[in-house]
Amino acid sequence: MKILNVVGARPNFIKIAPLHRAFGKFPDIDSKIVHTGQHYDASMSDVFFAQLDLPKPDFYLDVVNGSQTRQMADIMLKFEHVLTNEKPDWVLVVGDITSTLACALVAVRMGIRVAHVEAGLRSGDRQMPEEINRIVTDSLSDLLLVTEPAGRKNLLREGVAEERIHLVGNVMIDALVHHRPKASALNIVDTLGLSQRPYAFMTMHRPANVDTLSSLQQLISVIERVAQQLPVVFSLHPRTHANLVNFNILPQLISIPNTYLLKPQGYLESLNLIERAAIVLTDSGGIQEETTYLNIPCLTLRTSTERPITIELGTNQLIPELNPELIAEKVIQLLNNKPARGTSIPFWDGRAAERIADIIRAS
Repeated sequence: MKILNVVGARPNFIKIAPLHRAFGKFPDIDSKIVHTGQHYDASMSDVFFAQLDLPKPDFYLDVVNGSQTRQMADIMLKFEHVLTNEKPDWVLVVGDITSTLACALVAVRMGIRVAHVEAGLRSGDRQMPEEINRIVTDSLSDLLLVTEPAGRKNLLREGVAEERIHLVGNVMIDALVHHRPKASALNIVDTLGLSQRPYAFMTMHRPANVDTLSSLQQLISVIERVAQQLPVVFSLHPRTHANLVNFNILPQLISIPNTYLLKPQGYLESLNLIERAAIVLTDSGGIQEETTYLNIPCLTLRTSTERPITIELGTNQLIPELNPELIAEKVIQLLNNKPARGTSIPFWDGRAAERIADIIRAS
């Protein structure tokens, strides 16, 4: 059995690593990795392959930069060529980026079965490109591999046949469990001089938060207010950094006292900074899950989340706008009142990839 695993952005690498490792345990599975190059940046790509013990991709599509439509067309053309030559039994896609949908579309049109990891997640916000990618990919997939019960409910409501849906757990947590000891051994906080001080760890990259001058100015105001309460360690995503430079407001951010700006961090470094933080502020989907597992309070600066279990059972709270006063108030509350610990989430046990391997082999 031949499986082509598609990756295109940082979260994909993290999720594919435990799957590729699980597939490798079976002599009857030929597991190969296709890197579309959708979000290629050495600091956000190469380092993750190295840290996650992923082999060099078997195929690198080197897609063009440009609009999502242009990227999608380029991915589809180049992936079609790979499928024609490889003739896999399965194409496995993860998450909700352009590469996910593009490769699923090509596979289906060529009669190749598709397995979608993280199926069924819904934010209810169709202004997010990721939401459209999720919905369409799920409608195309033969196997829908779900991280939480809400995903299963969403798919059943949309008319997906129950036998195609499998609640398997979360491969992002598989990666965390596997690499946590190595990440915990790092001393990033010590090098920042924060080993004896609580701090807030922040990441921001979604268009609604970083693509306009007004949103970036609000974000800077948020950091100014939070930094009055505790140090802010801000890992700058390439997109965020580029926009700060383009709008000529990076110096304003740099000048904020009690703020530590970091270049994009590797997976292990990010995990280390999250695990030792007092509070995390983010707009990332994966970090909502990681903080939930680690029982770290998380403020998600978005109007909605496709991962409701992180709020229902975890340590996540939604903040629907970049409101400096509201966010500073939430931070003070979390610092002064020890938050309730999250509840253990079913199947978030580090064995999701093993379940997926068993399901695909039996299908």
